[in-house]
Amino acid sequence: MSSFPRIKSIYTDGACSGNPGPGGWGVVVYFADDSVYEMGGAEALTTNNRMELQAAIAALEFLSQTEQKQPVTLYTDSEYVKKGITQWVNGWKNKGWKTAQGKAVLNQDLWETLDRLNTAKINWQYVRGHAGNIGNERCDEIARNFSLGGTPTLKQPPTLETFSSATTVQSGYITLQSSEVPPDLSTFKLTMTDATISSTAETLESLSGEARVTQLRNLVEVLHIADEIATKGYLITSSELADLMDIHTSAVTSRGDNWVWRNWVVSRVRREGNQILWQLERVD
Repeated sequence: MSSFPRIKSIYTDGACSGNPGPGGWGVVVYFADDSVYEMGGAEALTTNNRMELQAAIAALEFLSQTEQKQPVTLYTDSEYVKKGITQWVNGWKNKGWKTAQGKAVLNQDLWETLDRLNTAKINWQYVRGHAGNIGNERCDEIARNFSLGGTPTLKQPPTLETFSSATTVQSGYITLQSSEVPPDLSTFKLTMTDATISSTAETLESLSGEARVTQLRNLVEVLHIADEIATKGYLITSSELADLMDIHTSAVTSRGDNWVWRNWVVSRVRREGNQILWQLERVD
């Protein structure tokens, strides 16, 4: 497949109707000659994180078949995938696929496959979901269509129809083999981002010593509440989550279906009426 046009960029996304529930994933490959190749698939019972991982795996499997030597940028709207493959995976392997607390890394089967396919030529980039990015929006459309039992029409130029791999491919529909659904998310070490640390430091610096202590106590109380929500498995609405994080509700809904906040992975579970319900899962 080395005669194929050079791949310029790849977008991946996963979706789940319920978490766990029916899932789907999508991949959009952009070539330097402006042609586009799309893939997608579904699984009857899975999680959003497994679909995000499966999309990335399918993308790297396709890339390996092309035998391309030039670097490729892969865009994902899953911080779980991006941070996992670029930051956490080596620590997990060094601990025998255990977390810092000795627990088994969830989705180990998919992480091992993704790690095996990953190479230095992959430039992993996070892109915010549902923010108008054409590649991400198209991936989301494909993934959601599959998760809802649909069979979307995928763009596949004739020159790419010979693509094959260990995965079953039929007209762009890839049948996933794994049906194991984990009971909860994996645990792994997270730290606050530099931007969060900087913002917090600047805020505290402008306050008196007593006020800073009070603010830190309030922060600890908020984190304790978040921990209890995660531990008990409570689902909370977008407005409740926004109150917890002290941000505007629109800042919650614009982040996509799966993202990281401090020590938690935040996942969109389902919609009830006009309310979106979210789940917090501790990750350290």
